[in-house]
Amino acid sequence: MPGQKAAEATRREQILKAAYHVALHRGIDGLTVRAVAAKAKLSHGLVLFHFNRKDQLGLALLDRVLATTVLADIAESVRSVANPGERLQTLCRLEMARLLKDPRRIRLLLEYWARGAHNAVIREKISAGLERYRSIFRKIAEEVASARVGALGTPAGLAAVAVSLILGFPVQAIIDPHHLDAEEYLAAVQRILGYFAKAA
Repeated sequence: MPGQKAAEATRREQILKAAYHVALHRGIDGLTVRAVAAKAKLSHGLVLFHFNRKDQLGLALLDRVLATTVLADIAESVRSVANPGERLQTLCRLEMARLLKDPRRIRLLLEYWARGAHNAVIREKISAGLERYRSIFRKIAEEVASARVGALGTPAGLAAVAVSLILGFPVQAIIDPHHLDAEEYLAAVQRILGYFAKAA
């Protein structure tokens, strides 16, 4: 029945939102069915009805973590920038600002990454998510590199550097939140990427 399926999808979404909230505040180790049920204001049994085991809930949550941490597409405000180098710079600036709003997302991604060392499913999900993320940058990097053939290395290399600068920023915020100067870091990244904007 369509109504029942819609209700089940709504309930699953409610549970995943609660799980995301719990994991952001307690980490993956603090993600228990009981804590998620309490946050969702549902019974423990109802959570288990939708996610038979805690590890199924954890894998579904990983999809949410990836969706909120690594973009799947370029925003229109970035696409509308004509110069490829400036477009790359704009994308990096917006991504750094987005991720700085809540560095706990990166912390969760890193927790999952550590678990992926012993879990092939987690490892494959994260690898696929990061590859999609790099491909967004690679498209722009191909345009930047074509303006100076060979001078900037490969588009894949340039995309990897851009993603490293972006994901490294919230990692630095996690390591030393009281001494990281966001404006200073952003200015340094803009100087690096400004070179590409001039080159393109």
